[in-house]
Amino acid sequence: MSKTSSLLLRIALAFAFLYPAYGFWTAPSDWIGYIPAFARNVGLSQGVLLMLIAGLHLVIALWILSGWRIFIPSLIAAVLLGSIVYFNQNQLNVLFRDISLALVALALAVGSRNRS
Repeated sequence: MSKTSSLLLRIALAFAFLYPAYGFWTAPSDWIGYIPAFARNVGLSQGVLLMLIAGLHLVIALWILSGWRIFIPSLIAAVLLGSIVYFNQNQLNVLFRDISLALVALALAVGSRNRS
């Protein structure tokens, strides 16, 4: 994979994590519905939970943008995106793009393993 292709894929994937992080912070009530019930019932207040998830999204996005050890954040991103779709199947008409983004994340992970 060329450096330009890798950069474009990393930017695309990072945006998919930066935007929700911003949304969790600015309009939390718009995003709480995407968090499965078992995760909402871990004993944290809704505000704290949303800020932790926003922080996770921000860390993943910045790590992917950095390109450092890209296999790890790409794999985490693929699992996170896949689980968002899995636990919110009733919203597939909105989340169908997350399947494509998860595959982009897997492509970045696999591409990083094939570099030598």
